[in-house]
Amino acid sequence: MNILSNKLEDYINKHSSSEDQLLYDLYRETHLTIMHPRMLSGATQGVFLQMMAGISSAKNILEIGTYTGYSAICLARGMNPKGILHTIDIKEELFDIAHKYFVKAGLDNRIKQHTGNALEIIPQIGSDFDLVFIDADKNNYSKYYHLVINRMTRGGLIIADNVLWGGKVIEEIQENDNDTKGLIAFNKLVQEDNRVENLILPLRDGLMMVRKK
Repeated sequence: MNILSNKLEDYINKHSSSEDQLLYDLYRETHLTIMHPRMLSGATQGVFLQMMAGISSAKNILEIGTYTGYSAICLARGMNPKGILHTIDIKEELFDIAHKYFVKAGLDNRIKQHTGNALEIIPQIGSDFDLVFIDADKNNYSKYYHLVINRMTRGGLIIADNVLWGGKVIEEIQENDNDTKGLIAFNKLVQEDNRVENLILPLRDGLMMVRKK
């Protein structure tokens, strides 16, 4: 899913802060035991997420799409020391592996795991958000955006993953390709929203950065 060549990706990885042993162990276990391991955020994106959480001094973070917990750990490490991160995933079978690494990272008391439909869970979380990371089912990105935008603090950040979708967003769309259709609709929605400023970064599979004015 990377936009850049393998050589450039390798160069970027060698000249960016590296993952620690815990994140490497999670990366390895995910690749050995879980289907579709490429869904994992990985080292470079993990560093980026941790830095964004730190720069924004986020106290309330929402992650839509836990997977095995790599990105949640990175976000939680960067957030305000008194912060709380809510992370949601629909797959019950992924809960235990993520929780195991949250405990190993010493973050299980600052990360609240939710299992189920994010569209139903988000309205039940009783706080506004300083940072939201969207990395779940692509056809629902716009719905997630509508659910959180009015709950973002002023200057709050929304980061959405996979918005370039391997370049499919600029290619002819297949009739049954709902993921690509969903991402194109989301990118258009953000671009036309005068409440925010936004930027697509060509990091891995494309990150949409959205800042609430």
